[in-house]
Amino acid sequence: MGYRNIVIASAASVYCRDDQLIILNEENNKVPIEDISAIVLENRQSKISLAALEQLVSSNVTVYLCDQQHLPSAVVLPFYQHSTNAAVIERQEHLSVPQTKQIWKQIVVAKIQNQGRCLKERGDKEGTYYLTELAKTVTSGDIHNVEATAARYYFRRAFGEQFSRTGDDGRNSALNYGYAIMRGLIARLLTAYGFMVIRGIHHGNKYNSFNLADDFMEPLRPIVDLFVLNNMSKEDMLTPDLKHALVNLLGVDVVSGGQMHSLNYGAERMIQSFMRICQQDEKDLVIPELVQLRQHQYE
Repeated sequence: MGYRNIVIASAASVYCRDDQLIILNEENNKVPIEDISAIVLENRQSKISLAALEQLVSSNVTVYLCDQQHLPSAVVLPFYQHSTNAAVIERQEHLSVPQTKQIWKQIVVAKIQNQGRCLKERGDKEGTYYLTELAKTVTSGDIHNVEATAARYYFRRAFGEQFSRTGDDGRNSALNYGYAIMRGLIARLLTAYGFMVIRGIHHGNKYNSFNLADDFMEPLRPIVDLFVLNNMSKEDMLTPDLKHALVNLLGVDVVSGGQMHSLNYGAERMIQSFMRICQQDEKDLVIPELVQLRQHQYE
């Protein structure tokens, strides 16, 4: 599994040769493809060969493309990468309503718990306690929309009473950037395991091609939140260094099934557990738990 996350912020020509990714710009870099986890093509003047795109995608590298605002706007996903794609989709389609409600409950509980852990890392004991207790009230399918109650409380405690996700606050750009990175990671993993990404567990917008990814990225949002809280104020701008650091969140430590793994692998373990649920082998998701933001150390 790759561990390097690359952001190409200046105009560059990108191609592959001898299993190396060649990046020709003012620095001219060469990186083994097997070492790469994700690559962000931010500069709209950059050029990448089709052969490079195909090799990156087939090597399970998440490739992000950015818009005019330099925010990730697309992710390159493979077709039929999983050998039993049709069988996986059939199992996904045959999940019962009680099963999908239980899956969504687990996702919401994990999201609220991670929000509580974020506040804990910020030294907010009262907020941590409230969210920990609130997570215990989530019912099957979250029919009482505890997720929304938690979100209103959490954002006020974390970002301040005046904070709005639609407001003119420099931190919103960083949140949007980080969330897009998490969304792309989950979309790539779901596709790699053969799932139909447009068919969500809870999200069901017919104009959204990533409903299932939007379901499973929810517990990962507080990881982005914690980084932004630790590194930005309302007046700060989203700099290239901050963007690179947000992409590098893919390599931070998380607790997964009682073990310490990188977020990349913790997210994959979550999708693997969803696969086992679809196969009727298990009932519980293995969802990454937020810890201190430190890069995972590979042995």
